[in-house]
Amino acid sequence: MRVVFMGTPEFSVPTLTEIVSSGHEVVACYTRAPKPAGRGQAERKSPVHEAAEGFGIPVFTPRSLKGEAEQIIFASHDADVAVVVAYGLLLPKPILEAPQLGCLNLHGSLLPRWRGAAPIQRAVMAGDAQTGVMVMQMEEGLDTGPVAVGEVIPIGPEMTAGELHDQMMRVGADLIGRALAALERGSLDFTPQPDDGAVYARKIEKAESRIDWSRTAAEVHNHIRGLSPFPGAWFEIELGGKPVRVKALRSSLAEGSGMPGALLRDLTIACGNGAVRLTQVQREGKSAMDAATFLRGAGPLPSVVS
Repeated sequence: MRVVFMGTPEFSVPTLTEIVSSGHEVVACYTRAPKPAGRGQAERKSPVHEAAEGFGIPVFTPRSLKGEAEQIIFASHDADVAVVVAYGLLLPKPILEAPQLGCLNLHGSLLPRWRGAAPIQRAVMAGDAQTGVMVMQMEEGLDTGPVAVGEVIPIGPEMTAGELHDQMMRVGADLIGRALAALERGSLDFTPQPDDGAVYARKIEKAESRIDWSRTAAEVHNHIRGLSPFPGAWFEIELGGKPVRVKALRSSLAEGSGMPGALLRDLTIACGNGAVRLTQVQREGKSAMDAATFLRGAGPLPSVVS
């Protein structure tokens, strides 16, 4: 089939690779425009942009698809279907209707739970025991389209959002491959989503990444692993007479209780109810390290963190 692929981050790359390796003709790739990055602020292409160029696929980086000129260009690709994986731009109705068989979206949740921008992180932060990936037909509503196929993924009690992301990335690529094969045979069926149980996965804001030790240990633990490795849940600790920001990247539930923020032993910290033990942290300006390495280099610790 003639496919337009639309995606931006690393999460999207395995799906693009699967489509190409399955023998479909990817006639165009749409991705976000290059952005300044790094110390020199040189423009950096997205992971999808670089992958598409490696495959020899024409790359388009419009800043919006709302204009008539961009919509005419999109329609000119004469695609059978568009596949959208974490693209990052709104698709207006003329774009959704341009491919003969519509636009398929790979979404990282068990819809209708966690519609929206951050389904992977929100599922972990909420302490969900499972999530999944689904292929749906896109429509103008936010992740409201009918679902074709999906696969359930368990969330382990200490699994981080990063680990879940990587597993979804692999499972999702295979799922899109199977969906396109069924679509080509004319056997891909869609089921409308119910609205009951719909939850919005709002974008992760910087302000919510600071750890609130007054919450229960389970909530703090889920907060830490849901924001690991990026943007990283953080706290402040006084080292050498000055406050230092530390990201908590891995944790486990622990025995103990005390005033929220109290250091009970090593990196075991009291919460509003119970305690968590930090097992991997990242000091500001340093690489990630296990708790033992951090403690060796930190010197005497205060009695509380904030």
